[in-house]
Amino acid sequence: MAELRGVLRQNEPMAGHVSWRAGGPVARAFFPVDLDDLAVFLTRLRLDEPLLLVGLGSNLLVRDGGFDGTAIFTHGALDVLRREADGSFYAEAGVASPKLARFVGNQACAEAEFLAGIPGTVGGALAMNAGCHGGETWRYVERVLMLNRDGEPIIRGPEDFAIGYRHVGLKSASDEIFAGAWFRFPEGDAAVARARLRELLERRIATQPLQLPNAGSVFRNPSGDHAARLIEAAGLKGTQIDGAQVSEKHANFIVNPKGAGSASAIEMLIGRVQAKVEEMFGISLVREVRILGEMDAHSGQDGEGV
Repeated sequence: MAELRGVLRQNEPMAGHVSWRAGGPVARAFFPVDLDDLAVFLTRLRLDEPLLLVGLGSNLLVRDGGFDGTAIFTHGALDVLRREADGSFYAEAGVASPKLARFVGNQACAEAEFLAGIPGTVGGALAMNAGCHGGETWRYVERVLMLNRDGEPIIRGPEDFAIGYRHVGLKSASDEIFAGAWFRFPEGDAAVARARLRELLERRIATQPLQLPNAGSVFRNPSGDHAARLIEAAGLKGTQIDGAQVSEKHANFIVNPKGAGSASAIEMLIGRVQAKVEEMFGISLVREVRILGEMDAHSGQDGEGV
């Protein structure tokens, strides 16, 4: 069998790997060297081993009790980015979405600028159909490269997936992970794309608490409304639980100043926001962020994953 070239660690703390700077450990953490190395690693896992794919950790919270499974870290490893002869763009799952946005713009193609506003990787953007500023990831996907649990590559098209607002799922399989994708963007102007990227970055800096640990937008926008408006109207801006705080700059962000808040505090604050908005407006806010793992034994709450 081929030798693994990446690094496998036990009981890896996740606070240093997620943008909230909080959370418990994962039982095993694998840092592959490249896509081939990841494929070899997958062949050595039990077929029922719980898997967690981690890019920049910008949409993720691992509960304080930890995750009894294997986390695979793609950023810095699955980093191939190129333009193909047919004009499409190929990006592996670990490529940062803003990097793809800049690359496409510099190749004089348009409409990729929205990706600069997504603080994660291509893999995460594919998994949740990430979007902002009127753009959505899967609008531009021609086909994707998957790996199954045997490490085998599989090419799939959009027709193989159920694609919705901030949700993507395979119609006929559940044991495959996103390894890369081919995107198609319309021709444009490089100077215009660069100007648009600057504009969106300036808007993000002006409206979002980027200087504090956060996970981006916590909730999906309800149909015809905005989660931030509802949260602010409920009087929740600035609300705190044990160091976690609803941002005073953007109400759909929960921040963790100085990393003082635990995963439990962040999750409790999320629940409080949901309950208050439901009580006042009758609207159930749905999380965008993924929360999984076990509750801390001292919390007195159950350990069922989400």
